[in-house]
Amino acid sequence: MLLQLAALLTLTAVICATSAPTSSERRLAQPSWHKYVRSPPSLDVRPAKILDSYTVGNVHNPEGFLSGGRPTVLTRNSTDREHPTIVIDFGQNVAGVLKIQFAGSHNRTQGLPGLRIAFAETLEFLKNRSDFTRSDNAGGSEKITNGTDQIAVKNEAYTWKDLHGCQFGRQVCSDGLHGFRYVKIWLDALPEDAPYTSPVGSISISSVTLEWSAYLGTPDTFTGWFECSNEKLTQWWYDGVYTVDLGTDLFLANETEPRDASSPSLEGKQVLFDGAKRDRDPYVGDLAVASLTSYLSHDFAESTRNVLEDLALHQRADGWIPPASINNYTLPLFDYPLWWVVCSVDYTMYTGDVSYTKKYWAVLRKVLDGYYPKYMDGSSGLLVKSAELGYGDYAFLPRSGPITYYNALYVYALRYASTLAETFGWTDDVQRWLPHAEAIGMAVRQHNFDTKVNAFYDGGPCPKGQTGSYCDVHSQDGNSLAILAGITDKNTSAQILNYWSKVAKRPYGNAFYDSSVLSPDNQFADRVYAFISYFELRARLTTPGTSNSGFDEISRLYGWMSSHDPGITMWEGIGPSGSAYQGAFTSMAHGWSTGIVPLLSNHVLGVTPLAPGFRNWKICPLLDFGDVSWARGQVPTPYGNLEVSWAKHEHDQGVSLIISAPRRTKGIVCVPRSGQQDLVIRVNGTRVSTDAVPESQFGAQETISVFHLGEGAHNVTFSPE
Repeated sequence: MLLQLAALLTLTAVICATSAPTSSERRLAQPSWHKYVRSPPSLDVRPAKILDSYTVGNVHNPEGFLSGGRPTVLTRNSTDREHPTIVIDFGQNVAGVLKIQFAGSHNRTQGLPGLRIAFAETLEFLKNRSDFTRSDNAGGSEKITNGTDQIAVKNEAYTWKDLHGCQFGRQVCSDGLHGFRYVKIWLDALPEDAPYTSPVGSISISSVTLEWSAYLGTPDTFTGWFECSNEKLTQWWYDGVYTVDLGTDLFLANETEPRDASSPSLEGKQVLFDGAKRDRDPYVGDLAVASLTSYLSHDFAESTRNVLEDLALHQRADGWIPPASINNYTLPLFDYPLWWVVCSVDYTMYTGDVSYTKKYWAVLRKVLDGYYPKYMDGSSGLLVKSAELGYGDYAFLPRSGPITYYNALYVYALRYASTLAETFGWTDDVQRWLPHAEAIGMAVRQHNFDTKVNAFYDGGPCPKGQTGSYCDVHSQDGNSLAILAGITDKNTSAQILNYWSKVAKRPYGNAFYDSSVLSPDNQFADRVYAFISYFELRARLTTPGTSNSGFDEISRLYGWMSSHDPGITMWEGIGPSGSAYQGAFTSMAHGWSTGIVPLLSNHVLGVTPLAPGFRNWKICPLLDFGDVSWARGQVPTPYGNLEVSWAKHEHDQGVSLIISAPRRTKGIVCVPRSGQQDLVIRVNGTRVSTDAVPESQFGAQETISVFHLGEGAHNVTFSPE
């Protein structure tokens, strides 16, 4: 404890010396990073404001319910009068159950005065129907609304909660929980709700609040944090955490995806949903990013384990693992069993829960050794997806053939699982998987690399009957995963990334295809997925000479989302000209788009696990990253918090690095590659020597110099000879 205290004091001194926080900030009782946290302070969330320009009709005291004074009154005496309407802005995306405190209602005709409610994440799609309701994906008896939630407002004072169901049989119905920023409320009634509601009358509203249902990520819940000299990057880290918080919630039948997704084995459990408003079903591919965000911010891994465990229990006899509970666990995605493997290894490495690994290792083996070998082509040595398997992957693309993405992801999963198997001494798995990964990687290089542009083909034929050859198109996913899987050397990796910067750069990120030939109507060459961009960005941040192109891409991608409505939260996908790629249906708060969190914690701060629970760790801070001159933060581990801070010296081009490592842990620290030929490295004032080791656990991308440290506090300096 004394060593840790000493480290924290030294950390503060170093950071202050490099112009990080001001003296007034240091005097604050709260840490300076608290100001970036987006969570509401409590489970009862009040609106931020009324949008005056949207108030129409006979609305008396429109802001009354905000102040807690006299109520807001909506009055409509005749159906030929304008509908009294107000629009409420909660200031940012929220998720939960709307509550309205009514002071009462009055109507001279038959039926209670009706209120209609429409929800939207953006003003663009704030219409006379919600941008999405649960009934939009429902059919049969589960479909109870058609775009708005309805209320027959009682005459007396009472509180109404937007719970899923109907007030009168199958009439006057509401879809329940919503994810949204804006709420449109107007006095009206659906004809089909007669005689219970009336489109005229008077309604008095005392208050409107949200009953928060998601994970409440207030500052006291953060066990990990990040801060750096670039305030925008820092804010985006916390915005990413808030986005995942919105999608962390209980799995309840009436609040989740209705398309045969209700699951008794998940009911009542905490899970990480696909998005806050839509596809509220836990898809395992999303966890490849969203779970990392969760691990690095909150000590709350239960939501991930519940999903991974449930999908493992639904593994098919041939080894295939469903992507989610939707369609009664039958949605035919080809890549998601591999993402289950990757996420399972991530889970153990970050949380140290080895009981999970031992319990489900046979499931993992069955994926890698049972399901995918069936699709290996003996002549080429490549994994080949047949067209009969359906649309197949995270983007619902009907790709078939020796697709680079599927092969690279298979290699990535084989190698990543091997690193975990090594820690348990399961050498048979390692000796089987690593040669298999190497052979596939060699086949990908031999068959799929396009020497004309120095990037990998997507790998399948073009549409409209072309067979037997590769379509002249390249994808972000296959090329990025090939780099991370160690299929390429550092020179080839740089060539791929340089090509992608030239052809895919958009003001709102990098597109996921260099051509739209596979789907002209969907304009793939102008579509950006922050999900798969995370893996390209990881490749940029780990390939020598490309980190600043990563800084540029991050600035465009996350800068675009943060500066466009609804702000703060991160979008499922971005379409041409920076639009919501599926219009109103697009989820604007999607956990798979929060890669900024692991990018900054794992690479800019530089902390990654090398053994379960960070028992062994690696600290390789990215010192040449845009304009960042210092960074600091904390990564939670089962052994305690791993604290890191680094800062550049203006006076001698040196670097100070402060590390406080938990007890019973050890690790390696990378010597920064900043152009200096000879660096003097001192730990707590004593000069140390270095060793040469492979930087990447997925393949020798680059050999760098490192030194070893154990538990406790360490004051490290790097300076020119």
